[in-house]
Amino acid sequence: MRLDRYLESRLGCSARSVRLMLAARRIRLNGAPATDARQQVSHFCRIEADNEVLQAREPVYLMLHKPRGCVSATRDDKHPSVLGLVDHPQREELHLVGRLDFNTTGLLLLTNDSSWSSAIMLPERRIPKTYRVETRDEITPEYAERFRAGIYFRHENLRTRPATLEVLGPRLALLTLCEGRYHQVKRMFGSFRNPVLALHRESVGPLRLDESLAPGQYRELDAAEVACLRGHAPPDTEPVT
Repeated sequence: MRLDRYLESRLGCSARSVRLMLAARRIRLNGAPATDARQQVSHFCRIEADNEVLQAREPVYLMLHKPRGCVSATRDDKHPSVLGLVDHPQREELHLVGRLDFNTTGLLLLTNDSSWSSAIMLPERRIPKTYRVETRDEITPEYAERFRAGIYFRHENLRTRPATLEVLGPRLALLTLCEGRYHQVKRMFGSFRNPVLALHRESVGPLRLDESLAPGQYRELDAAEVACLRGHAPPDTEPVT
């Protein structure tokens, strides 16, 4: 919204009155006198009129180590939700950036900045997400080849985008995806009839889960971490058709 339109609505005054206030340097935007009536303002701009704070909402960006047995939702009538783990003054404003299954653990992001979360979730950006996967049966070299070529999901009549698999042990691997379809990891391993026993998300784009966070703990992201996801470029890999 333009600054003058915001002030007219917030103060209930005319456009002429707003222009006079701006000319008299009675309006401050993010700590400095505002002079351009057409300047765009967001939900997170600090706006003052005659030293009265009209808006001072702060953006919140959190990294949470999601534990098992917790629902990726703001509220749930039957199970504990991830939002219940957060003790923050602006908790009721927060929403989840993506989801993790009930028993999947690891990195989950929460914010009140919808533009930031929307940018991360845009399918065309193809931000990679890396999961540590433990399976019942041995993971053979064939898995990596098939995942790289894409797994066909008959129900949706589609093939998954190329995925990277790094085998760490006989039944342990790191899987990196650039999409997030319903139960995708479990279904990809299910194509080999190999059930997933444990699933843990280690990273989203360049942002890794802070190893100092115990399950259920969270911390705020710093400015560099927020920016690294906002500006993360998609990988060069093209989808398989």
